Amino acid sequence: SQRDDVTLGNPFGPFAHGWKQVVETMEQAASNYRDGDATGFENIAKCVTSELAYIVEVEQLRSKVGGRSDVTPLALRATSVFRPEDGLWKIVHRHADPITTAQPADSVLH
Repeated sequence: SQRDDVTLGNPFGPFAHGWKQVVETMEQAASNYRDGDATGFENIAKCVTSELAYIVEVEQLRSKVGGRSDVTPLALRATSVFRPEDGLWKIVHRHADPITTAQPADSVLH
């Protein structure tokens, strides 16, 4: 969706709100990945109603990340929320982060 209520959470910074900020954040986040591809998706959960849908999944990919020169496999825990707009389902919220395994409690402290 390109509406003002869209949101994006990514592993490289705070949440983005509104289409303008979301597209800027997506471009910045995408610049951290290069020479890669998606290798698989693990569907964790999904729900679809007439007004809203979501998917929760683990996305598997390979990419050069940041300044690294090697292609590295990685996984992202991702949640995407959709709504129908003009007859098409559009993403209105996406959150992705690299936490796909159990973490110690103190890992949430900064």
